[in-house]
Formats: sequence, C-alpha cells, structure tokens
Amino acid sequence: MGKEYMKEKKIGVLMGGLSAEREVSLKSGAAVHKALIARGYDAVAIDVGRDLPQALVREGVEVAFICLHGRYGEDGTVQGLLELMDIPYTGSGLLASALAMNKVYAKRVFAAAGLTVAPYKVFRRGWAFRPDSLGFSLPVVIKPSQEGSSVGVSIVREPDQAAEALKLAFSYDDEILVEQFIKGREIQVGILEERALGAIEIVPKREFYDFEAKYTAGMAEHILPAPLPEDLYAKVLAAGEEAHRALGCSGYSRVDFLVTEEGECYLLEVNTLPGMTALSLLPEIAGGAGIGFEDLVERILTSASLKIKL
Repeated sequence: MGKEYMKEKKIGVLMGGLSAEREVSLKSGAAVHKALIARGYDAVAIDVGRDLPQALVREGVEVAFICLHGRYGEDGTVQGLLELMDIPYTGSGLLASALAMNKVYAKRVFAAAGLTVAPYKVFRRGWAFRPDSLGFSLPVVIKPSQEGSSVGVSIVREPDQAAEALKLAFSYDDEILVEQFIKGREIQVGILEERALGAIEIVPKREFYDFEAKYTAGMAEHILPAPLPEDLYAKVLAAGEEAHRALGCSGYSRVDFLVTEEGECYLLEVNTLPGMTALSLLPEIAGGAGIGFEDLVERILTSASLKIKL
C-alpha cells in the first residue's frame, strides 16, 4: 500500500495494552503517532483495553499501526482480531507473532532451521527443578516462556539462587525456560522489509541487558555498527534474516543474539514488534542505515496488510 493510499485512510496507533510492558508501549505509540501526524496522516492514538473492537469502530480505524509489546498485543491476539475485523495492520501475522512470543516453540523452529540456540529445558509450574538433571551446568538463565523486555529473567550462578529465580519467572507464566548461560556480546540485528539493516552491540552496565538497562538512559552503551570482523558481521546479519524468515515474520523485526569469542552466534529471540522509543534499537539501527525515524515509521505503515486471504 502506497503513501497516497494511506493518506486517505484513518490510521489507528494501538498502544498501551494490558501487558507488563504497557508503559514502554505508551512511549512507542506516542512517538509513532507524532511521526505520522508530522507526515500528514490522519492518525489517532488508541490506548488498548478489552474494549478494543468498540474503540476501532468508534474511531473509524481503517489501518492499524501496532505499537503494543508483550501479551495481548505482540502474541497474535490483536492480529487475529484485526483479521476478523478486516483491518490491515503493521508487522507480522497471527502465527508468526504467536511463535515469536513463545520462547519454547520459537526455539524449536530456530533449531529446525539450523540456527544455533543455547541448550535448554522447559519447566511447568509444579514440576521439580534439579540443577543436576538439566544436562548442562550452572550458570543458567531462567525466564518466563512468554514475556518480553527481559521481564522476569534471572541469571542463576549458585544452586541456592534457583528458588527465587523460579518464583519470579513463574509469577509471569505457568511455563518457564531454563537455558545454559552463554558468555557473549549482546548483538541486535534490525530487519526492515525482510532485509537486515545492520547490527548494533549493547554493552549494559548491569549483569545483562535487563528491563532497566533497556529503558533507562545511560544504563547501556550502544555501539553502531557492532564492531565485529567483517565475516562475522555478515554471518550475524544473515542469521537475523533467517530467523525472521523461519518464523514467517513480515514487515520488520529485531533479532537478538549472543556472539561468543569463538564466533558462534547464539540466537536468543525475534521481537516482532520492537520498541519505537527514544532509546529503542531498531530506530537507532535504521538511523545508521540512513533511515530517519519518520521515514522508518512511514515505511512500516505502508507495509501494513491482512495476512489471511479469503
């Protein structure tokens, strides 16, 4: 869909939502809404609640720009609603969104595609956790299966730290992931229109790139482009594109890796609706590729579509 077509449509910027990432989503949505207004689009900001269908009808929304993060927004639920309401939307479709949000199923897809993932075990609430039965040794990373922005994530280095980490992860989900800890550099790849724009390295001032480091100015150093050898840089870009394709993503995404000293690129996750705040990585990567924030927003908007064809 071209720019002129979109200029004739009412654009609904979906933001806020019901997940643990609500505040970040509000910031992403506000930035996108401002950019669309600056470019002359008829855009309205919608704080998403359980009355979303009524709000879409009330506002006369014809195209949705999704700026939701986490559950009930990034996991395929809103995408399915928009398909039913025949409203084109930005980003990936229902299946790709659901797969990417579920770390367990995403890992299975990545492994089947030949991508490198850390050894892991899946645990459900009530199951016994014994570090000596994992098949890999401490330290480990414990995380909820379906949360983003490092919500509920802990690094466990000693057995007596496990109980608190499990309690935290299970407070967000009934299913959790226990992964072998991989010592490596945090590298993020930005994808736009199915192609890698570039890669950035994040050097957090905390133990890892957690929620605070992601959304607090000064808590992490961003190095763009990521200072990797040329062949390794090309390898991580290619792996980012392959991860995006493996899940069936469309439009744009951000793919997160840990890159070891030996040059192994361990895939962590694909973010199908990456942040669009002042500290967000996709806009920063796009800027390094010569794409300003308003241009990025406009290109994402013009890629909006329905994914289920009747």
